[in-house]
Amino acid sequence: MIAPPRPAHRLRRALLPAMLTAFVFGLSACARDNAPAASATPDAAPTTAADANAVDPAQWPQPEWPFPQDAALEKQVDDLLATMTVEEKVGQIVQGDIADITPEDLRKYRLGSILAGGNSDPGGRYDATPAEWLALSDAYWEASMDTSGGGKAIPVIFGIDAVHGQSNIVGATLFPHNIGLGATRNAELMREIGRVTAIETRTTGMEWAFAPTVAVPQDDRWGRTYEGYSESPDVVAAFAPAVVEGMQGKAGSPEFLNDHHVMVSVKHYLGDGGTVGGKDQGDTQVTDAQLRDIHGAGYPPAIAAGAQAVMASFNSVHGARMHGHRALLTDVLKDRMNFGGFVVGDWNGHGQLPGCTTHDCAATFNAGLDMAMAPDSWRQLYDSTVKHVTSGEIPMERLDDAVRRILRVKFRMGLFDAPKPSARALGGKFELLGAPEHREIARRAVRESLVLLKNQDGVLPLAADQNVLVAGDGADDLGKQSGGWTLNWQGTGTKRADYPNGDSIWDGIRTQVEAAGGTAQLAVDGRYRQKPDVAVVVFGEDPYAEFLGDLPNLLYKPGDDADLELIKRLRADGVPVVAVFLSGRPLWMNREINAANAFVAAWLPGSEGAGVADVLLRGADGQPQHDFKGKLSFSWPKRADQYVNNVGMDGYDPLFAFGHGLTYADDGNLAALPEEAGVSAEDGKSAGYFARGVPGPGVRLVVTGADGRGADVLHPRVATPDGTLTLAAVDYQTQEGARLLTWTGNATAELLSHSPSDLSRETNGDSLLLATLRVDALPASGDVVLYATCGDDCKAELPVGAWLGTLPRGEWVTAGVPLKCLTAAGLDATRIGTPFAVRAPAGLTLGLADIRIGTEATHRLDCDTP
Repeated sequence: MIAPPRPAHRLRRALLPAMLTAFVFGLSACARDNAPAASATPDAAPTTAADANAVDPAQWPQPEWPFPQDAALEKQVDDLLATMTVEEKVGQIVQGDIADITPEDLRKYRLGSILAGGNSDPGGRYDATPAEWLALSDAYWEASMDTSGGGKAIPVIFGIDAVHGQSNIVGATLFPHNIGLGATRNAELMREIGRVTAIETRTTGMEWAFAPTVAVPQDDRWGRTYEGYSESPDVVAAFAPAVVEGMQGKAGSPEFLNDHHVMVSVKHYLGDGGTVGGKDQGDTQVTDAQLRDIHGAGYPPAIAAGAQAVMASFNSVHGARMHGHRALLTDVLKDRMNFGGFVVGDWNGHGQLPGCTTHDCAATFNAGLDMAMAPDSWRQLYDSTVKHVTSGEIPMERLDDAVRRILRVKFRMGLFDAPKPSARALGGKFELLGAPEHREIARRAVRESLVLLKNQDGVLPLAADQNVLVAGDGADDLGKQSGGWTLNWQGTGTKRADYPNGDSIWDGIRTQVEAAGGTAQLAVDGRYRQKPDVAVVVFGEDPYAEFLGDLPNLLYKPGDDADLELIKRLRADGVPVVAVFLSGRPLWMNREINAANAFVAAWLPGSEGAGVADVLLRGADGQPQHDFKGKLSFSWPKRADQYVNNVGMDGYDPLFAFGHGLTYADDGNLAALPEEAGVSAEDGKSAGYFARGVPGPGVRLVVTGADGRGADVLHPRVATPDGTLTLAAVDYQTQEGARLLTWTGNATAELLSHSPSDLSRETNGDSLLLATLRVDALPASGDVVLYATCGDDCKAELPVGAWLGTLPRGEWVTAGVPLKCLTAAGLDATRIGTPFAVRAPAGLTLGLADIRIGTEATHRLDCDTP
C-alpha cells in the first residue's frame, strides 16, 4: 500500500512546557478527529538526494545552551589539551566495547570511553552479578588513571543502554518501555523515572546512559516503535527535557551530574523514526520541515535542559548517512542549536559511510562526529585515525574541537576529582537496585500506562473475592512483559530467577485476589481445574529489538491463532474474558477485541506486573482501586495495512484515535468490528531463505554434481544429473516439512537469491545465519564447506565439518553461524547473492528445515573475527 504523505508539525519555537502540556495532556479521552499540532511550513519542499546535505540551518530552532562561558573550566580543558599527544587525543574520540577491549588494552590505548553493548556483560554472562559489573567498572577506571606506563590520567566514561531502567542488571527496576510511558502523558513521572534510572545505574559504576530515545515513529512496522514515546512530536518534546533533567539533574544546580546522576545521550539524531517502509537503519525521505518539526522535536528542549551527548543515528536522510551528515551534525546541531556537548556514534555506524569501513573513516569525524562507537573495531579505527590526523586529512582543529567537547563533559561531571566507581556515593549500594521506593514509581507508571479499549457491559473492574483464572503465555513471564533491551539485546532467553525484584502479572493478580478471600489459578493454556468466574488472558508479542522486530504489516502472529482460540474457548465455556495485550506497537487485533469482553493495551510494562492488578481489580470497599488513565500515544489501526497512521495526516482514519482511552466512567461497549485484515496471513510470514523445506520468496535451491551439471529443486525429490547429491522429503513439525540431502560424491547445494541483498545492518548487529538442521552422517574424509557469495570473484568460505561433528547426531537443532565470520572471510555483506551454500564430499547426510537470519541458536559456530 502506498501511504499518504505525513504532515509536518511546526515545533513551538519557545517550547514552553505549559503550552505543550496544555495541548498534549488536554486531549479528550474519546477524541476521534484530532487536528494536527500544526501544519507544515507552507514553503516546505522535499530535499533530493543531490542536495541531501544542503539544509538551511536558519530555518531550525535556536535553543539556549544552559551553560554560560566558564573561564575556569575552559582553562582546565585547554591546559590538559596542550599537553596531549596526537595519540592521546585520538584515544579520547574512540569508544570500545567491554567484549572486545580489556583494562590492559585501555592502559595502552587510553580510549575516552567504553560501553557495554546489549549482549556484552562481565564474563560474557547476561546474568552477571551487580558486584561483577562494579568490579569491571573499577578495573577500567583504574586502567584509565594509571600513568605508570606513560600517558595522562584522563578518566574513562562507561556508557550503557539503560533504556527502561538500568535494564542490563539483574534485580534492577524495569520501567515500562517508552510506548507505554507515552500513554501516561505525565512528564513529571518521566522526571522521576529518569532520577531512579540514574541512581540504579550509578550503583554498578556507569556514568553514562544511552537514553532517552526521542524518535517520533511514523510507521508502526518499525521494530523500534516501542522505544518512541509517541507518534506526536508534541508528546516527545514535552518528555525529553523531563527525562534529561531526571537523569542528569537540573543544569546549574548543585545536583547536576553529581554522583546520584548520569549523563545522557539523546538519540537517535536524526530521522530514525521516519524511514521509508519503517525499515530500521533505512532512508528518511521527508521535507526539511517534517525533518525539523516531527523528527527533530525532542532535541531543542533536550539541549535547553543541558543534555551532554547526542547519539548519531544509523539511518540516512535522502540517501546521506547521518554519521557523515555535516550539515545536520555540525551546521544545525552544533552551530544553530547551540549544542555544547559531544556527538557519539552508534554501533559501528561510521562503517556504513561511502568509502569507509568500520576500521577506517576520517569522513565521520570531519562531518562532526566527536566520538566513534567502535565496539569491536576500536583498535584499527584508532590506528587509522592517528594516520589521518598526521596526514592532515582530519584537521587538527577538528580533532581538538572533538576532544575539547569530551573533556568539558568529563570536567563538568567532576570525574577528574572522583575516586574509582566503587568508592563513589552510590557505588556498591546494591540495595538500591529494585528498591521498594523505586518499584513503587514503576508500578505507578504501569497503572498510568494501561489503555482500556473495550469494557463490554462494565465487566471491569473485577471483584477480587471471586475465582479468577489467569491464562496466556504472558501471564507469568517477566521477560515477555519486559520486552527487548532487558538483560540482553533482544530480551530473549531469560528466566524467572533473573527478576528477583519483579512481579509477573500473575503474581500481582494472585496476591490481591487471595488477600480478598478469592481464588486465583494459573493455567497458561486456559485448562482450568475449577470453572472460574472470570478469566484474565495475558498474551502478545515476544521480545525483540531493532531490525529483528521490523514487520511487513501489522498482523499479529500471522497464521498462529492460538491466543484467539484460547479466548474463544473460554467464552464458549461461559467464562467472561479480560484480554491484556502485551506489545511494542499497536497491531491489528479486531478479532481478539471482538472475542474478549474487555481489552486492555498494556504495552511492555516491565518488572511491576502488580500495577496491572491495581487497575483491573476492585478494592476491599468494592470500588476501583485505580481508574484507567492511559491515552493512546500511537493511533490504533483498523486494518493490518494501516501502518502509517498518524494524527493529523491526510485521510486519517484509525480504529482508535490518538488520545483515545476509556475510563470506568465511560461507556465501554463496542460494536462488533470488521474482521477483514486488508492483507493475507501469508503476507505477514517471514519465510526467510528456506522454510518448511521450500525456498523463500525470490530464492532458488540449486544442486550441482561433481560433473558440474546442476538442477533446480522444483519438487521434494530431486537429484543431480550424476547422482552425487539427492534430496528427499522428510517430516519435521509437519508432513514433509524438511529436506534430507545425501552426498555420494563431491557436490554442492546452493540457495540463490534473485537479487542481491544487503545484510550489513544485520552483520553489524551480531546476527546469525541460522539453520534448523539434522546431521545424520559425516564424510569419512574431506571437509564440509559453508560458503556465501557476493558477486563475481566475491565469496566467503568456512570449513564447518569439525563443527558439524560436535552437533548431536540424528537430532534437529538450530545451528548459527555469525555473519561476522563470513564477512571476516571476505563476504561483502552489502551485496549477497548466495546467502547459504554447502559443498561436501561423499558421506554427508544432512536434514534442512529452514534457513534464516536471527540471533538465537542452540549451537553456535565460534570463529576468530577481527
